[in-house]
Formats: sequence, structure tokens, C-alpha cells
Amino acid sequence: MTGSAPVDPTSTEAWRQLSRIAEGFSPDLRGWFDADPERAARYTFSAADLTVDLSKGLVTEEILQHLLQLAKDTDVAGRFQAMISGEHINVTEDRAVLHTALRRPPHAEGLVPAAGFTVDGQDVDADVQATLDKVFAFAEQVRSAAWTGVTGKRISTVVNIGIGGSDLGPVMVYEALKPYVQPGLEARFVSNIDPADIYEKTADLDPETTLFIVASKTFGTLETLTNARLARQWLWERLSASGSIDDSDDARNAAVAKHFVAVSTALDKVAAFGIDPENAFGFWDWVGGRYSVDSAIGTSVVIAIGPDNWRAFLSGFHAMDEHVRTTPLEQNVPVLMGLLNVWYSNFLGAQSHAVLPYTQYLHRFPAYLQQLTMESNGKSVRWDGSPVTTDTGEVFWGEPGTNGQHAFYQLIHQGTRLIPADFIAVANPPHALADNTGDGGAVQPGQDVHALFLANFFAQTKALAFGKTADEVRAEGTAESVVPARVFSGNRPTASILAPSLTPSVVGQLIALYEHIVFTEGTIWGIDSFDQWGVELGKQLALQIAPAVNGDQAALDAQDSSTKSLIAKYLELRQ
Repeated sequence: MTGSAPVDPTSTEAWRQLSRIAEGFSPDLRGWFDADPERAARYTFSAADLTVDLSKGLVTEEILQHLLQLAKDTDVAGRFQAMISGEHINVTEDRAVLHTALRRPPHAEGLVPAAGFTVDGQDVDADVQATLDKVFAFAEQVRSAAWTGVTGKRISTVVNIGIGGSDLGPVMVYEALKPYVQPGLEARFVSNIDPADIYEKTADLDPETTLFIVASKTFGTLETLTNARLARQWLWERLSASGSIDDSDDARNAAVAKHFVAVSTALDKVAAFGIDPENAFGFWDWVGGRYSVDSAIGTSVVIAIGPDNWRAFLSGFHAMDEHVRTTPLEQNVPVLMGLLNVWYSNFLGAQSHAVLPYTQYLHRFPAYLQQLTMESNGKSVRWDGSPVTTDTGEVFWGEPGTNGQHAFYQLIHQGTRLIPADFIAVANPPHALADNTGDGGAVQPGQDVHALFLANFFAQTKALAFGKTADEVRAEGTAESVVPARVFSGNRPTASILAPSLTPSVVGQLIALYEHIVFTEGTIWGIDSFDQWGVELGKQLALQIAPAVNGDQAALDAQDSSTKSLIAKYLELRQ
């Protein structure tokens, strides 16, 4: 598997048939629903706690059968099995890809691969559980105030310092699970090297009750280590100013030891920073950053919501993993959604994909998916180094409803671009509120606000699917000159994802759902979805350019004319 060349999807009969259908394709969701009373039932699927309605997608039975054959031709199921078994499917880094091992339940019978399986000489399950136990023990110490700051005060704010997967995952999950956060605890997240970020996140904090978590596997990420040093400097200055510590090295070291921990495997660098290596929580090369939120990278969230809720979170991931592993392709939700994305992007010309959560607690989910999807599948070579034969990747974006309705939905409804959209909602809100006065019109006293909210969720997918014809607009008495502007073409594809509640398990299920959608698309395109060389060049050049930005004339002279001109203007303005 790992050494073999990927199947060129464009060489398959399934691809040829899909190309044939796409020529002159004219979707008719109104007609399809009218002709098939069972369409909604036939295209609605279950995966763990999620109900996923794909019936408003631009798909027919003929299209679906060819897409499923494409998945078979490119061996999506076989590559998934290779991944969870520890084969080195990340070929450019010669690594296994085992984020699914992070959420395997401990000591469970019937696990596939079997419990205790070994990869590259490592007992994966034992190591994962040992790290979890260590994170859980530390979290309980902080939550119970057995762990305190250097002056003996209990920790009330945890500040996670990381970037990329060491930030986007934890902050998204923390925001999603705020109703589960222990009272008296708060988490904040610093990622940007812009000094405004760490300044604003620490400006109103009490250093005596603040704990910093520095999340960097190598403990060498420029942004993270710069922010960590600024946080350490802030801690020393604030504690010293309040008289809590003196300016001796011993006092400073003691403060760092009680107010900093790390998520890293570079224990020598951790110790050099002043953090006790015993308070460093590790993870492994087979965990990519954007797939790491359920590893020790999530320590800040474990502290906030507690180990029991974190176990439930992991169980949600595992339930989706098992759905993918055991469910035939025809009912396999992440595979089906990935196949539809291939259909939209490779055959119907879609270039972007909206994710629209109708739950405010998921407001950071689209940002999280931007890294997961675009860093994974933004590739132009296949895993054997040959050029891709298709377009790859999609631009993922979105905002929570109903905010987006008052911003960009116009483009989705009536624009010239095809933008598939995933709508996500929960039936039971954590805070059920009623509008007891109403507005005297559409909103009657006692209106359940969540029901009103979800009326928008249902209405938007209906409007996108079925639109409004010119005759329907005219029937409303609209002036003929305005009719064209008020026509909605419909046939705008959506997927609707509905969960009972936004529990820790459901959040895990949603993340894993999209992980496996990404996997499906990457396998069909024949790319390595688990490396990210595209992020490296800019970082390398930044280090080379930094001396010029700091005024080194020789370094400035070495730049191209545009970069030189921009830096010179910056230096002029900075002075």
C-alpha cells in the first residue's frame, strides 16, 4: 500500500461516466423530489449520534453508483485499513498516521486492530493511555486546587500558547464545550506572534492564578516560543511588582515551575526554559498537528471540562472511526460526503465549501476545518511524487447561522458560483430561552427561541434546494421589472447534519466526520493528506528576512526589489 503508486482516478471507468453525466448536467431538485417520495429517506443516514440528510445534494442514483465505484477503484476502504493499522501512509515523512489510536478505549475487547498493537516497535495503546493518565492526573490537581501558583493561590485561568493545530483545535473545542467548563476556571488561547494577541489575553489576568501551557512538539516553533518568553517575562514582572517574588534567579525559576507546563517531546528544551520535564506531556510523530486535538494538545480543555467529559469526547471520535471501519460504503457517511465533494469540485466546478453551524458554541468550527481540510488536501503532487491529474482541495469557510444569513448567504442563494454548504444543528440547546413578550407579530409571547433559530436552519436548506420561480414571484404581486431580481434558481446543494445535543461526544463525532471526509477525498485524488510542506517555505524565508527587518543593510540589499522596498518603507514608518 505505502510504496505503491496511487490509482489515477481519471483513468477509471467511473470517472469517465461521471464526466459524461457532468456534460450538460441540469439538476432538478424540485423534479427529483416530486418524482421520488422516498428521496429524503433514501439519502438520510445515521452515523453515531448524527443524522445526515444528503437528499438536497445534486445527486441521483446513477451519479451515486459511479461515485461509489470510484471509491472502490481507488481503494478508499483499503487505505483506511492501512491507516488504522499503522502503515506508513504519510510517505513524504515516512510515518504512520494514527490519530485514530488517540481515542481508542482502554482495555476494550474487540478493538481493530487488536488492543496493544505495536507500530514501529511502540506499544501504541499503552503509550496513549499512559499519557492520558498523566494529563488527567494533572488536570485533577489543577481543578481541585491541589496544584496552585507559586503564592499558594488556586489556578483560575489557563492560557494555552500554541499555533496551528496546537491552537485551532483546543480553542474550538473549548468554545464548543463551554457549558461543561468547571465554574471558576477559564481558558484563553494565544497563537499569533503579533504582540497584541498576548498583550490582550494577559492584560487583565492575575499572575498568581494563571497557568500557561506551552504547546509545541519540538519546543522550537517560532511563534509559540516567542509568546512563551513574553508570557514568562510578564509573569516575572507582575509577580515582582506585586512583591510576590523577588528578582533572584531562584525565585523566578520557582515561579516558572508553578505557572508553566508544556506539551512537547523535547524535554531538554523544556527544561532549559524552566519547566519541570515531569510537567511535560508528549505525543508522537504519527500525530499530525491538525489531527492532534484529542492528544495532550488538548490539556487546556481537559483541565477546563474534566477527564470524564474528555473521555466522552474521545468516545465520540471512536464511534465515528468505527462507523467508517464497519459500515459499507453505500451507508458510510464520511465517505459519501467526501464523494459528493469530489463530484462538486471535480465535475461541477465548485471551488469553495461553506460550513454553517446553527449553534453559537461551534462558532470556531469553520476556522478549525480550514486547517484540517486545506492543509491536508491543498496538494499538487500525488503520494508517489507525480503531478496530480485533477483539481484538489476546496476553500473551506463559514460562520454560524443566523449571522451568515445577514452577510454572505446572498452569494450562495443568487450568485453565479456553485457553493456546496453543510448546515449543522442540535435539537436540544444548552440554554433553552423563551421570548416572553414577543414582538406582537411574527414572534408570539412565549416563543421558544431555539425553535425560531432552527426554523432558519430548515428554511435555508429548503430555499437553496427549491428556490422560487418567476411565476411564484409574480403571484405575490411583484412588479414585472423586479421579478428577475427576486427569482431564486434553487438547485444549490446542501448537507444537513443534526445531533441531539452538543455534548462532548457529539463534538468528537463532528471532528472525526470531517477528518474522514478529508481522508476520502485525499485517497481518491491520490495525495498524501498528512504532510504540510507548503507551510515551510514562508517560515524559512521569515527567518532569513528577519535581520533585514531589524535594520541589517546587507540582509536588506540581498532581497528582491519588492521585498526591499516594502521593508525600507516599514523601517521609515517605524522610525
